[in-house]
Amino acid sequence: MSASVLTAPAHAAVDTGPPLSVRPAALAAGLHCPADLEHTTREVVLLVPGTTMTAVEAYSWTYMPAFDALGIPYCYVEPPDRSMGDIQVSAEYSVYGIREIHRRTGRKVQILGWSQGGTQPRWALRWWPDLRAMVDDYVGITPSAHGGRSVNVLCTPNCPPSFWQQRDGAEFEAAMNSGRETFPGIDYTVVWTHFEQVVTPAEHSTIAGATNIATQDICPSNTGDHFALGTYDPVAYAVVLDALTHAGPADPARIDRSVCGRSYSPFVDPITMPLSLARMMANVTEQYLTYLRPDREPPLRDYARHYARS
Repeated sequence: MSASVLTAPAHAAVDTGPPLSVRPAALAAGLHCPADLEHTTREVVLLVPGTTMTAVEAYSWTYMPAFDALGIPYCYVEPPDRSMGDIQVSAEYSVYGIREIHRRTGRKVQILGWSQGGTQPRWALRWWPDLRAMVDDYVGITPSAHGGRSVNVLCTPNCPPSFWQQRDGAEFEAAMNSGRETFPGIDYTVVWTHFEQVVTPAEHSTIAGATNIATQDICPSNTGDHFALGTYDPVAYAVVLDALTHAGPADPARIDRSVCGRSYSPFVDPITMPLSLARMMANVTEQYLTYLRPDREPPLRDYARHYARS
């Protein structure tokens, strides 16, 4: 985390990547910024939701109240169809969000994404190089960094488009991880769990070149799974906040081990949490069962088709 205003040499040539395919009005409508961005003195966090859910469903009872209480400004993107469609389309909302927040604040952006919410910004950073100078921190909570074998099972024989793209061995995953998985100047933190049941094996959530921290590295008895880490798990929350409030990536040595005795992250209401989680999980199931189910992965866009190039 840095409070410095971003500057760049006036003569520097910037590669802005391929043209965006989503209409500008739709991209603008998908970015929501409760903060008074033009007057913030701190970097803004961009929240990106995961598969089957909206940002409001994922974060309104978890990180949004935490950031409100702590005075951390944030925006969030709402990709179409609860991020069930082609991730190449959903990721354009992150491209727009990063650019727009940077334009309005003159500062770098911090990214926080859970599951596919950690994958959409990585696709954006891979193919739109101008974004890399605009991002200070990338924080992924159990991101689908290398696809999940459990998702392969869900795609037998068919599944929604973004499920196809998050399989172990997906063309999308290979293209995203081609060249390099991280970029200089960005501090990458990933928090993952040995009890992962979606992005399997669990190590498939980790990113080469990132600081990858399993919750069990801090609290050996932690049993948080994919859904707990993205919502109420106190250890994951501690890692996320450490990354967002310090220079560089998260550092497990800075985290107070008293967190191991807690059941919930500080700003999750223990009374309403069970209902919020149940509603979210019901949406996960409904979206998986009812969304269109093609029999193959969406084709790579032209800009990513020859992904062997750096």
